[in-house]
Amino acid sequence: MFTIEELAIPATLDAPTGSDFIASIELGNAIDTESYGTPDLAYEPSEELPHYTDRFNPHRLFLARADGVIVGRAVYETTGEDEVDTAWLAVGVVPSARGTGIGRALADAVEELARAEGKAKVLAYAGMVDTPGERIPSPTGFGSIPAESRDMRFLQSRGYSFEQVERISRLPLPVPDLDRLVDAAVAASGADYRLHRWIGRAPEQWHEDIAVLATRMSTDAPSAGLEEPEDVWTVERVVAAAERDLLSPRTRLETVVEHVPSGRLVGFTVLSVPRQSHRSVDQFATLVLREHRGHRLGMLLKVANLQYLAEVAPGHPSVITFNAEENRHMLDVNEAVGFAPIGYESAWRKDLT
Repeated sequence: MFTIEELAIPATLDAPTGSDFIASIELGNAIDTESYGTPDLAYEPSEELPHYTDRFNPHRLFLARADGVIVGRAVYETTGEDEVDTAWLAVGVVPSARGTGIGRALADAVEELARAEGKAKVLAYAGMVDTPGERIPSPTGFGSIPAESRDMRFLQSRGYSFEQVERISRLPLPVPDLDRLVDAAVAASGADYRLHRWIGRAPEQWHEDIAVLATRMSTDAPSAGLEEPEDVWTVERVVAAAERDLLSPRTRLETVVEHVPSGRLVGFTVLSVPRQSHRSVDQFATLVLREHRGHRLGMLLKVANLQYLAEVAPGHPSVITFNAEENRHMLDVNEAVGFAPIGYESAWRKDLT
């Protein structure tokens, strides 16, 4: 027998539900390590908690217990805007408890929550380790997944449609000839573009531009048939995110590019750096506004922020990033720097109406 219950997200890890939250994060890390074939994606509970308490990006957490032990979890995520018709779901069960109906019960709970909140569709992502045998091609024409994937069978049985493949890539550090790469990118971009960089909070003068760039990240990145909704950022949200980041033990390194004639920011990239030097660094968003592409700004941003990382937080073994397989431009940039694929993630959609 098992039970499903929603966990009240704790304000701190010392709060009454903090121990269960810690257990749920550790369970999720173990499942992700199995699914993706690498421990590099694991986050500590203290790193995760600020995201779960973000009022602009609310999370709800459901736990499955068998004999009092947490054996599964489901995460429900929205944008916090009532008019947005999409929710994001993640369901995981430990190997010893699979095949008992726990995964189905957790999925039922979060899908019913999405219906109750009036969502038109839900999206889910599943990591996968490449295996030999039959493949199912992505509808985008880029990438494929193993036909015998357990997660694939589960999602298809629940009416989800396979929409996209994302590549997971790793860059070994340090990057050879990094200074030369930066110099070449600066020369190629020309005098109309200028770099700025900072740790943590962005200077106030750039808050409005950062809000525009963050919003455009949700609309300019390839999302295939997922039809990801626009995720609107405001100056208020930019400030709140910076304050929330102060609660995390991770460090945020951001490099942006200014279009000098207009005085506006037209691109940005972010690295999220754990405090332990033996852990991998996460490459977060990288974006150049469409109207300023063609000047090698993506390469400029990427290598300049890697140079910044080498200056302020050397010693990490690698950087991990995710990109849609059809995002050939960014993959070209990554490959030129030295990123190589280590795994893949499949993206799925289920219409509720």
